Amino acid sequence: MHPAYSVIVFTTATGAGYGLLALLGLLAATGATPPSLVPGLVSFGLAFALIGGGLLSSTGHLGRPERAWRAFSQWRSSWLSREGVAAVVTFVPAGLLALGWAVMGRSGAWIAICGLLAAACAVVTVCSTAMIYASLKPIAQWHSRFTLPSYLLFAATSGLVLLNALMQVFGRPSVPWLAAALVFTALAWVLKVAVWRHNDALGMPATLNSATGLKGGTVRSVEWPHTEDNYLLKEMGYRVARKHAARLRLIAVILAFALPGALLVIALLLRGGPAAAFVSVLAAASQLAGLMVERWLFFAEAKHTVTLYYGRD
Repeated sequence: MHPAYSVIVFTTATGAGYGLLALLGLLAATGATPPSLVPGLVSFGLAFALIGGGLLSSTGHLGRPERAWRAFSQWRSSWLSREGVAAVVTFVPAGLLALGWAVMGRSGAWIAICGLLAAACAVVTVCSTAMIYASLKPIAQWHSRFTLPSYLLFAATSGLVLLNALMQVFGRPSVPWLAAALVFTALAWVLKVAVWRHNDALGMPATLNSATGLKGGTVRSVEWPHTEDNYLLKEMGYRVARKHAARLRLIAVILAFALPGALLVIALLLRGGPAAAFVSVLAAASQLAGLMVERWLFFAEAKHTVTLYYGRD
């Protein structure tokens, strides 16, 4: 599949934003962190900026962005519409939570309810985004048991690393949250390697024989149906060279998992202070950059069955 940069930015930014928002909701609901104006505003501001920027970026892939509102109308059957509805609904409890907990410094039952609702809506939105791809049967790499867990784990991981960076910057280092960020980064690394191994062993979900319904012999393509590339080949038949894919996988592993993990270990050993804050921010920046590379590969390495028509497997 052709990697659309607008969708790459969208899935990476909103994943981190919703992950951070869900964690803020849980912090407020459980009272694990007392409300504070400046840290609260910065934290919610960062989450909303990532979510809003990602959602705006997603419209760049539309042929007619001014008609994006129509995507909300098919929520009964379309995961894209469900994602849009969930994204909008999330802003209601999240906005109330930011106003009540961060700005007004309130706590209590209604803050806990808003926090839990914001966290739940964030999770539902990330699940809806994942299901857009997991529901596409013609693309075996996406129609997989790994797609939904990957989206959820990457959102939680990037959210935890961002939350740790914010805590370090505002002088509120927390060993449990830092340790959680480190553990989730390791789990995300393991899952990503497992996904790549699974995808490398996949074939097409269909063959020329099954597509044509011919059972005797082997069906093969004699010549292409077109003399030059068309839209389907450019969008659905995009291919990345194996040597480039291997190099990009290594870059993704280093930036998204290995380097952030090492920096988080350093922050854990430093136990707070400006140096711990610096390496924590660097870990968050590195991970977001690495996840963008991973997401580019997520699209570039996907194979659509329509390419069988053009003699590609």
